[in-house]
Amino acid sequence: MSTPAYSISSRLSLRANFSWTFVGNVVYAGCQWGMLVVLAKLGSPEMVGQFALGLAIAVPVMAFATLKTRLVQATDAKREYLFGDYLGLRLITTALALLVIAGVVLVSGYRLETALVILAIGVAKTFESISDVFYGLLQQRERMDRVAKSLMIRGVLSLLTLSVGVYLTGSVFWGVVILAIAWASVLIGYDIRSGALMLSNLTPGEGDRRAVVRPRWEVRTLVRLAWLALPLGIVVTLDALRTSIPRYFVAQYLGEYGLGIFAPMAYLKKAGNTVIIALGLSACPRLAKYYAARNGLAFRTLLLKLVGISVLVGGAAVLVSIVAGREILTLLYRPEYAQHQDVFVMLMVAAGIDFIATFLDYGMTAARYFRVQVPLLAVVTGTAALACLWLVPPYGLRGAAMAVIIATLVRLSGSLVIVLYALRALHRHTTKDEHHSVKMGKAQPALTSQARSSSHESYRHD
Repeated sequence: MSTPAYSISSRLSLRANFSWTFVGNVVYAGCQWGMLVVLAKLGSPEMVGQFALGLAIAVPVMAFATLKTRLVQATDAKREYLFGDYLGLRLITTALALLVIAGVVLVSGYRLETALVILAIGVAKTFESISDVFYGLLQQRERMDRVAKSLMIRGVLSLLTLSVGVYLTGSVFWGVVILAIAWASVLIGYDIRSGALMLSNLTPGEGDRRAVVRPRWEVRTLVRLAWLALPLGIVVTLDALRTSIPRYFVAQYLGEYGLGIFAPMAYLKKAGNTVIIALGLSACPRLAKYYAARNGLAFRTLLLKLVGISVLVGGAAVLVSIVAGREILTLLYRPEYAQHQDVFVMLMVAAGIDFIATFLDYGMTAARYFRVQVPLLAVVTGTAALACLWLVPPYGLRGAAMAVIIATLVRLSGSLVIVLYALRALHRHTTKDEHHSVKMGKAQPALTSQARSSSHESYRHD
């Protein structure tokens, strides 16, 4: 799957982009999951709970900072904004997000070790957020091979650095500090270089490319871009909160130990999610082009294929969790995790539903239905909070899993309604255009006849 350096500006096929994205996400997700395994094996459920709590707090804040501009970049088929606009906006929002995380830590009253872990994860996520801007550029140019290579490098370094840090120090904090340094190295040493090569269309070794990756500070443009992406920023934040809210309730009612049991089981969803994300990221630019060209048939056909794949992946995940869930949990983590196989099965059911909803979300984004996603995710997040408040105190981990299923069903229903509306709107526009073309076609012979008559009249006058 290697790509010649001279073809850096050439786009890859959908199949090649999917293959690279799939491999990159498999390696990255495997390494991310491996970090939880390392914490469970070398440490304790409490250490896993600290790490999971840090992610639950830092991820929603950093998610809002991204404003999901990566998808705005990827679907910006008309090139309305320059790369420097996206980079400038991301630098501003990421710096503000880090300050917010620090503020949350100060007012939350966590013990010192947990607070330091949260701050360290926030710093690591800062570098990840900046890398994401370069991923958006590469995705827009349909060069997911460069994104995949970055993810693989970052994933392997994440697993190695966290493992070494925890093994040598016995502390999650120092493991995450070394991890953050590794992510910064990947950003500087690979991601910025990939973006520069893409923007300059140069092969390696030709000239200085630093200027092309500088941020632009056009205030009006940044405000306009932020306003355009704001609905997606709210959506991705609400979606992150939807995932984090059950963890907040588990930590509140069952402590770091309970969260240390719940989070690794929920994270196994990533195995199927890897396929879903790979396909979604690869197909999103193509879906956007189909919708912009008002090719409803191609848009609907591709989206249905994606949904079909999600059903197969989700069904396989549920089947495996029923048949071999206890053995998997014992092998991957520890015997105490296997005592909660029923929770694991419910989480896989929720994952299967979520896979379908994720592809529908990509369809909404490709159709540029940004703002309507805000009320949808607000309802989903509110549902998750209410369901957790209702179910976690009396039923514990089972209640948290049931709450996740309920929230995911609400998300699927709302996403389906919006996608169907987008398809109907596209059909109406296409029908109107065809009707207009027919009228113009009928009018053309009459105009030609008039022109001929005028010509003959003019000839007679001469």
